[in-house]
Amino acid sequence: MQVNGIFLAVKLQPRASKNEIGAALGDELRIKVTAPPVDAAANQALIELLADTLDCARGQVELIRGQTSRHKTIRLHGLSLAAVMRALTAAA
Repeated sequence: MQVNGIFLAVKLQPRASKNEIGAALGDELRIKVTAPPVDAAANQALIELLADTLDCARGQVELIRGQTSRHKTIRLHGLSLAAVMRALTAAA
């Protein structure tokens, strides 16, 4: 288990045709959501997609930077790095 959590750099594409986690783009994980970037809908969709993919509670997925940007930093609480890597690799 990670004490401070696992940090993910994400490039989010709102208003995509479907919700999906793509391959890494440089240092960032590319994620697409169908929600528009209005009233934090895309951010909420991102958190829900990651929580579902990682099979964890939404409270374990925290958006810590980039609330109004496409470039975001996510902190994952209470998950092992191996489990996160397995889940994200399978989803990509």
